[in-house]
Amino acid sequence: MKKLNVAIIGQGRSGRDIHGAFFKSENNTKFNVVAVVDALEERRIRAKEEYGCDVYADYRELFGREDIDLVINSTFSHMHVPVSIDLLNHGFNVVCEKPFGKNYEECTRAIAAAEKNGKMLNVFQQSRFAPYYRKLTEIISSGKLGRPIQYTIHFSGFQRRWDWQTYQGYNGGEVRNTGPHPLDQAVHILGFDGNISVFSKLDRVNTFGDAEDFAKILLTAPGKPIIDIEMSKCNAYADFIYLVHCEYGTLKATMSAIDYKYYDPETAPEQHLTLEPLFTAERTPAYCSEKLDWTQEHIDISGTSFDTAVLSYYDMIYDHIVNGAEMEVTPYQVLTQFKVIDQIRAQNPLTTMEA
Repeated sequence: MKKLNVAIIGQGRSGRDIHGAFFKSENNTKFNVVAVVDALEERRIRAKEEYGCDVYADYRELFGREDIDLVINSTFSHMHVPVSIDLLNHGFNVVCEKPFGKNYEECTRAIAAAEKNGKMLNVFQQSRFAPYYRKLTEIISSGKLGRPIQYTIHFSGFQRRWDWQTYQGYNGGEVRNTGPHPLDQAVHILGFDGNISVFSKLDRVNTFGDAEDFAKILLTAPGKPIIDIEMSKCNAYADFIYLVHCEYGTLKATMSAIDYKYYDPETAPEQHLTLEPLFTAERTPAYCSEKLDWTQEHIDISGTSFDTAVLSYYDMIYDHIVNGAEMEVTPYQVLTQFKVIDQIRAQNPLTTMEA
């Protein structure tokens, strides 16, 4: 099997602990890390020990190398688009960490650079392959629960943060930092509809930066369910990721388990609208009451967004580069996400601070 040579820009939490961890794992049989870039000398020293590869302080030192098949752009979020465009213009295929960019316009410029240079550009939206998400979409698609009415998605917890991802100048904040995961899943559920309605509320609660750490977002499209997304750093009782209200039942999911219950409409008691008063057997006033035969199911989920999903994502990238296969995640799909993000930002202008 042909292996692809990879360069990773950045050895922070994503570059090292997600991408690098995958490339060093037993799951990786298709990629070799041949170069790592990081501005910090201690990280370069560590990378040389961990990967046995060439190391550089500046990504532009990669220019001219002809042995690199793919570059992973794990720079700071505000650098994603300019660095990706520079790499594409110098003949590299690029996987860009999320968020894709700052706004819709920035992202379209990156896509244009990829098309102009005939190179692959993709965004690391691996949560599309998360085992819990794949299983719940399979259950909903089966029709057991009937038509989905509302998806409630919580990516929440209680946390105080003071790192660069709380600073607007670096494209920080929950919408661009955590948001690309639930927002990608949401626009996927809505079929990447270009006519998505958006209502949102952002707030700053426990952050030490100037970006939001609370986001409530409601999305829907014609003929589609409503999606209620919450990303909160002030929810100490967050106990689920997904709650799906459906015609015949309900599904509740965490990243490790899914529970759902539903009834069969074919075996349910037959009912008809009545405008007459309802009575009990004793002729006292009654409320609508019936016994439904519930089926309850539980599924344990193996694998996470940081192992199984990463493997599936990079299998997709490999098959595209080597075999020309279509990609399940595309930059144009992520543009739909940024149409939503631009509306959220317009609805919630936040004051900024100097770093």
